[in-house]
Amino acid sequence: MSDPALGLTMLTLIVVVIMMGFPTAFTLMGLGMFFGYIAFYDPTHALLDNRIFDLIVQRTYGAMTNDTLISIPLFVLMGYVMERGALVDKMFYSVQLAFRRVPASLAVATLLICTFWGIASGLVGAVVVLMGVIAFNPMLKAGYDVKLASGVITAGGTLGILIPPSVMIIVYAAVAGQSVVKLYASAMLPGFFLAALYLVYVIGWALIDPKIAPKLPESQTRVPVPGWTKEFATAYSPNMLIALLTAIVSPVRATKINVDGVRVTYWLLIKNLTAALVPFAMVVGTFWLAWWYVVIHQQVEPEAKAPAAIEQTAPGPAGRAAAPEKLQQLGVGGSSSSSSSSSGRLEQLGSPELLKGAAAPAAEGPPEGFYLWFTILAVLTALATGYYYWKLDADQFEILKLLTASTMPLGILTVVVLAVILFGITTATESAAVGAAGAYLLAIQAGTLNWQRVKESVFLTAKTTAMVCWLFVGSALFSAVFAILGGQSLVEQWVLSFNLSPLQFMMLSQAIIFLLGWPLEWTEIIVIFVPIFLPLLKHFDIDPILWGTIVFVNLQAAFLSPPVAMSAFYLKGVSPPHVTLNQIFAGMMPYMIIVCICMVIMYLWPGMSLWLPAYLYGGG
Repeated sequence: MSDPALGLTMLTLIVVVIMMGFPTAFTLMGLGMFFGYIAFYDPTHALLDNRIFDLIVQRTYGAMTNDTLISIPLFVLMGYVMERGALVDKMFYSVQLAFRRVPASLAVATLLICTFWGIASGLVGAVVVLMGVIAFNPMLKAGYDVKLASGVITAGGTLGILIPPSVMIIVYAAVAGQSVVKLYASAMLPGFFLAALYLVYVIGWALIDPKIAPKLPESQTRVPVPGWTKEFATAYSPNMLIALLTAIVSPVRATKINVDGVRVTYWLLIKNLTAALVPFAMVVGTFWLAWWYVVIHQQVEPEAKAPAAIEQTAPGPAGRAAAPEKLQQLGVGGSSSSSSSSSGRLEQLGSPELLKGAAAPAAEGPPEGFYLWFTILAVLTALATGYYYWKLDADQFEILKLLTASTMPLGILTVVVLAVILFGITTATESAAVGAAGAYLLAIQAGTLNWQRVKESVFLTAKTTAMVCWLFVGSALFSAVFAILGGQSLVEQWVLSFNLSPLQFMMLSQAIIFLLGWPLEWTEIIVIFVPIFLPLLKHFDIDPILWGTIVFVNLQAAFLSPPVAMSAFYLKGVSPPHVTLNQIFAGMMPYMIIVCICMVIMYLWPGMSLWLPAYLYGGG
């Protein structure tokens, strides 16, 4: 058998053995060692005098010294601490009340919490199980269709590996030699866009067929307004903002209120006024930050060309010449530098100007039309905020307080973790450390963290991190042996022999990854099969950032596609006995179609993925 044939045999065996249930990491190492021994075998040397053992040491050291992987245990710890801290129960209740008038309100609230919680934790299994416990039974008791309820939880739970901070993105960055922060920026908009498509589908289905999501009874949508709030509104004004502002100036009537053991004090008025002003503060803060970053920040530092955070990348094009072996183990083929070599062919895959190695547009001052759009958005947002405050009665005010108490701390932590990465204030690893520390503080503040939960979160983090590290060691060895046997070059020659256009190659590669998602998990696809496609990207002038982002969306289907649809098994483990696995599978299928639609839109409009990293960090 020739060496390339051995390589293809090796690739086939890895799929078969994994499907038989053997651990992926040790299967990769075992096959790599066996076929590597054959590749390096020399009859003139002793049996143990084989270069495969040197290669194992080199690849293990190369994988374990990859700085990109340092952030994985910290982000995983952040997720497990928040999951063990039980911070989501009150959040679901408050969000459900806020959307009580929306069709399929429980499903909408579930999807929003899945998205938000997935961003914060990045743990698909934890999110699906947690929301299955909290939301699945209430939806079934309310008469929701089993397929709707199960589909929302399983599909929403997978968003955590797409929207940053995501372990999957870090793994791809290490495999492809790309910038973690560029990949984070590229996945941001597609992640939220996919969540929006899910919302449109759920609400649209409920509008077309109201039977699948009956309206909740009044008892479940009634807002628990405290007695003192009702009396306070009667004494001053039905509009709580006006009432609170008036009471701050003239507190005499307010301080006389004493209902159900709650006496209104001036400090209570200040706290409630602060809660009432939270939406206003969020709007002002968002617009001020946008103005500061686009206008003021660039004038203060005109020399800045791009945030320093993109320096922390996995070994990239610059490292290829200095350490070709280290990159070969991780399967790096195409680089972003090749993306500007043929602008004509790039037009099929997006705007070439987004991929050029020019300075970041953010460093060149406000873009054309910024002031006009900023003014329009500011006016529209001001009108919407004014309308909200005009309608701020006692019920809405109580919902606002519930939302502020349940979502604000976690929301602030999540925004800070992402912002400091994207704006180049810290590296991904430093940001992960901030997130892990913040998760501990939130759990302590909520009073839900004890020594047992701390031990569980640390143990699970060590377990997950060990799995990822062993995967990288196995993948490094497997990829090296596969390349040595000539398997990589054989695959390249075979693909290039078809004379595919960039569009055809994009469709072929994504279709293969989509099909691989049926029997395999995302970890196996990223570390085994993605490195096979990466060297081909430069032949088709496809930017690895764009291709990788579409892969991230594609791999959402890996959690939703039977027979190895892990989300379904996670949910089945906490669902009532009468809910069958086939019903859960049926509920997930529409979301697989939505994933495909999202991929098509991303291809037709590549700016969704490429605009933000190009704006923040430049095209190179």
